[in-house]
Amino acid sequence: MRRIAFSAVLIVSACAPRPGVQTAPVQPARPVPQSPQIRSDLIGMTASELAQRFGRPAIQVREGPGVKLQFRGACVLDAYLYPPDDGRGPERVTHVDTRLASGIETDQANCIRSLAGA
Repeated sequence: MRRIAFSAVLIVSACAPRPGVQTAPVQPARPVPQSPQIRSDLIGMTASELAQRFGRPAIQVREGPGVKLQFRGACVLDAYLYPPDDGRGPERVTHVDTRLASGIETDQANCIRSLAGA
């Protein structure tokens, strides 16, 4: 009789609802901080100013209201340009990423110097 009662308890407990598994929320990756010199140097530039400094971009991609210009050499520089909030005037650089061709992050200042030929 004990076996039957014990088996019944096991069967009933197997059918009982289980609490949901909770996982910790995934934190978004923080952007790599840019040095103040680099930010002040490229942020706010227009596409023509970038072209004067780095030459013709290897890639120009329209992304929604903005545009991404990519310059390549010893490293890769992606410059993201967006129009001013009021919609007047040319698109300007709001963010810059640099990396090696392999995708590994690289020092932004060195990459910019190498692309500018300085």
